[in-house]
Amino acid sequence: MTAPPVETPPLLAVEGVGRAFGDVTALDDVTLDIRQGEFFALLGPSGCGKTTLLRILAGFEHPDRGSVTLDGADLLATPPHKRPVNLMFQSYALFPHMSVAKNIAYGLEREKIPRAEVKSRVAEVLETVGLAEHADRRPHQLSGGQRQRVALARAIVKRPRLLLLDEPLSALDKKVRAGMQLELKRLQNEVGITFIVVTHDQEEAMSLADRIAVFDRGRVLQVDPPVALYERPRTRFVADFVGDNNLFSGTARPDGLEAPMLGLLPARPGPDDGSPAALAVRPERVKLGAPGTGLLNGTVVDVGFYGGVSHLVVQVPGHETPVLVATQGPSQVQVGAPVGMAWSAGDAVLVPQDE
Repeated sequence: MTAPPVETPPLLAVEGVGRAFGDVTALDDVTLDIRQGEFFALLGPSGCGKTTLLRILAGFEHPDRGSVTLDGADLLATPPHKRPVNLMFQSYALFPHMSVAKNIAYGLEREKIPRAEVKSRVAEVLETVGLAEHADRRPHQLSGGQRQRVALARAIVKRPRLLLLDEPLSALDKKVRAGMQLELKRLQNEVGITFIVVTHDQEEAMSLADRIAVFDRGRVLQVDPPVALYERPRTRFVADFVGDNNLFSGTARPDGLEAPMLGLLPARPGPDDGSPAALAVRPERVKLGAPGTGLLNGTVVDVGFYGGVSHLVVQVPGHETPVLVATQGPSQVQVGAPVGMAWSAGDAVLVPQDE
């Protein structure tokens, strides 16, 4: 008989962490496990507590309660400068008077690492981030994406167990940001360091992370890989925050949601029968048809086209917010056209109405 696999203990364990600033609760009983080599994202709106947690991991804040262990050792008892943790700031914080190579070497030199080893490690990391040809340039001679790579190189050259990134791509324009998302993921795979990224950008989190923790008002609402988070949200907040969604309020039934003025809308089983619930269905799961042939009827009030996808906005009588529909290719439906809409039960999720 084959023995069951032994579960590897997490690299980082956050248990019951709480932090308040006066009357404001920044973190409320936060518990997370993060694995070795994982790219983990803390996602949520501004003020939800994700940056406070990052600062606790870095040693710039101390929790009011709870524990944080790294490889089983108490991280909170270790002074910030002795933690095998590096934080890459949103502003990059490069020294303008130093060359790229000197910026990267600075932390190693402060630790009195032998000169030959510093030179070797700087050269190695410059190759890794693709900046070997720019070693002698100053930060002002680089593009935004290149400066971001320098900041990353400076962070990983010290070979931390954990690299913390606070909104690392927010200063870049959209096109550069998309390229740097791929670069970050490649770099993380190559160096094998555990990355924890704080972001309010759901697209960034979905593109980068192996798993995502969604925060709201200091609490962790859900931790899952991107696909599971997108397809199976567990709360109304997560359903609404992660990607576009159509939300309907009503009463849970075994085969869907009983929505006032709309009737029974099909969905996978969720909350107990008779309890207040919300149905979430993604725009790409909604199918258009002739009026009177679907679950809902409405009128198209707007049509947009980008990214190879048509995005339609449909006003439905009896429903406060328009229904969003996404279809591949240019739409054949014009503004003002009456349409029917439908989806299968397996394409919709029921979540509790109140979190």
